[in-house]
Amino acid sequence: MIFYTLAIMNTFLQIHPDDNVLVALQDLQRGTAVRFNGSTITLLKDVPAKHKFMISDIQTGDPITMYGVLVGKANTPIHKGEIITTENIKHDANAFHEKEGSIEWQKPDVSKWKDRTFMGFPRKDGQVGTRNYWLVIPLVFCENRNVSVIKTAFEKGLGFAPTEVYNEQVQDLVSLYKSGNLDAIKTYKAEAVTLTNKRNTVFSNIDGIKFLTHEGGCGGTRQDSDALCALLAGYIHHPNVAGATVLSLGCQHAQVSILKAALNKLNPQFDKPVLVFEQQKSPSEFEMLSDAIRETFLALVEADKVTRQPAPLSKLVIGLECGGSDGFSGISANPAVGHTSDLLVALGGSSILSEFPELCGVEQELINRCVEKNTADKFIHIMRAYESQAESAGSGFYMNPSPGNIKDGLITDAIKSAGAAKKGGISPVVDVLDYTEYVTKPGLNLLCTPGNDVESTSAEVGSGANIVLFTTGLGTPTGNPIAPVLKLATNTKLANRMPDIIDINTGTIISGEKTIEEMGEEILEYVIKTASGELKTKAELLNQDDFIPWKRGVSL
Repeated sequence: MIFYTLAIMNTFLQIHPDDNVLVALQDLQRGTAVRFNGSTITLLKDVPAKHKFMISDIQTGDPITMYGVLVGKANTPIHKGEIITTENIKHDANAFHEKEGSIEWQKPDVSKWKDRTFMGFPRKDGQVGTRNYWLVIPLVFCENRNVSVIKTAFEKGLGFAPTEVYNEQVQDLVSLYKSGNLDAIKTYKAEAVTLTNKRNTVFSNIDGIKFLTHEGGCGGTRQDSDALCALLAGYIHHPNVAGATVLSLGCQHAQVSILKAALNKLNPQFDKPVLVFEQQKSPSEFEMLSDAIRETFLALVEADKVTRQPAPLSKLVIGLECGGSDGFSGISANPAVGHTSDLLVALGGSSILSEFPELCGVEQELINRCVEKNTADKFIHIMRAYESQAESAGSGFYMNPSPGNIKDGLITDAIKSAGAAKKGGISPVVDVLDYTEYVTKPGLNLLCTPGNDVESTSAEVGSGANIVLFTTGLGTPTGNPIAPVLKLATNTKLANRMPDIIDINTGTIISGEKTIEEMGEEILEYVIKTASGELKTKAELLNQDDFIPWKRGVSL
């Protein structure tokens, strides 16, 4: 990774000296003369901000290079000063092979954080939580309605219910309707409510009760139900969770015994309270739900006795995620998050880089960064198997970019991937985890997930991330039920336009006000405050509790 500082007056950027394209940092008009490396490039068409244009003429089949790696090939001759598009280039990426060379890493200076701590919830197994939640989960979709009943009862009874501003809006509209004032309804404007951290709850040390409904557990493959149980076990084992209430129908594929085996695999000495209620063994639905509510309430009394204590920063595990990416993601937010990851790794903490379809083209760099050969071999095997599965389903990694990605400059998967990989910084890769495997080693971990924002974020948390850094260039309101998700805008326009979902603006890198290193350090300070409970993320304030298990082989 190359760290660079952008001058405020710059209108374009060459990311890597080997690149044959330049990135527009602002809208550039046709006919604009750009001075680069002593020569003049005249733009042949308008180039919107975040898009790329050629430094020199190239012919059909010639490579397009960005971030110093192959990101595509020309479909047609492309002239100097011409914008690259989905019509004139196609996806292409470098092949990868076995690990070569050894990894040498110059750790960043972390002396200022050496003695810093965060205020977390200590668990008996040595993990430390950044939040203290109780979970209510179904083992099968048949129990989703019963989970909803428990949710309504507890949220209203304990004060965890979200703001009722929209309920009040509907009541106002009903009142106007009953009075026959339809014209007033057409011009009605609800008064915005400022979301705050304050909750009128019974239990002062519990951050909430979270309810993980899903559409799995039966009717799919046994692989799906086993993976679901492993993911749910990761959530129960997670340091942000004090215990769980589990609802089971009884006849589904995702059996209680499979969940318990998965918990035992994570920790043979697992001793968190897990309350199981099976409907087909209960005298009635009412009695099962009544028992579940009573036993859960008693468990909450015990969970409330855990208080925040000082913990070293090495107990932090950050997930590195992106969603709604744009042409600035790999220039601002992603490399800044990568520097934060390097800082935390240097402090003895852990980070998780996932979204394997969005590592296409940079595999060799990550393979060479693996500390051990067997780790590198595992990464190679998983990547090839995943790509093969996608192709057998009539797809492929090349189909990963979304319409929003393409519109904002990420026109091939390799361009998107090269920028997405910057979230992993430059530290060595200490472990490669398959889906639902849990982080056990300090350092940078690679986790196999799809590129889907919520599936990937759900998986990172299930593998132990107790806080997530989520970069976005278009504006993605993703959150997680149990781990705080800090949302980072890649550009200032987005941060100003969607302040209700954005926590941190990294667009100051594009404007030249801050360097990547400075922003990475600032992000670490946000992480510490959020982990300590001093800050609630926008996703938490909005009750953005997204949770989607991955049905393997179906999603990119």
